[in-house]
Amino acid sequence: MVLVVGTGTEVGKTWVSTRLLTGLREVGVTVAARKPAQSFNEGDDPQGFDSALLGAASGEDSLIVCPRHRWYTVAMAPPMAAEYLGRTAFTIAQLVDELNWPKDQVAVGLVESAGGVGSPQADDGDAVALRGALAPDVVLLVADAGLGTINAVRLSVGALGRNITVVLNRFDDSSALHVRNRQWLEQRDGLRVVVLPGEEQKMITLVGGE
Repeated sequence: MVLVVGTGTEVGKTWVSTRLLTGLREVGVTVAARKPAQSFNEGDDPQGFDSALLGAASGEDSLIVCPRHRWYTVAMAPPMAAEYLGRTAFTIAQLVDELNWPKDQVAVGLVESAGGVGSPQADDGDAVALRGALAPDVVLLVADAGLGTINAVRLSVGALGRNITVVLNRFDDSSALHVRNRQWLEQRDGLRVVVLPGEEQKMITLVGGE
């Protein structure tokens, strides 16, 4: 199992997840994707929902990726959105129980969290708690490659623990800042770093692709 988390919102978790799923399928790896809960603004295009994008990449219906009762029509952290909308509170354990993996075994199951590492995923826990409940084989921490990423990555790794692969998204190898951010994280902090675009094959191999 692969858990994809982010240092914050809008860092590209879903883009990274879809690239990974697509790449795995292209080399013959069977995959499934799950989004335990998602929130969005009422009136947003459903084709742009995380569940729809993940489902298109994994070959699954968006309602399988994220069950309809975990769709929240206000752009807040899912448990906050549930409270705002007057809906029932839910727990990390409930989200994990609802993942509903395929009966036929898949080689790689991907779970994408909501928001950043410290963002509430359920009434009783954040992405750190979700990791603890899932016990994934691989954790991908998606971060923007630009200014501020060293601080964000360090704080996130400090919360999640080690054995994390950092994915620097929107990486530009012509940017001295991006290159130095990567070098600092690798050389000074001893982290494993993959940059996107550019190293998708490395990411695919990391989670079980050939």
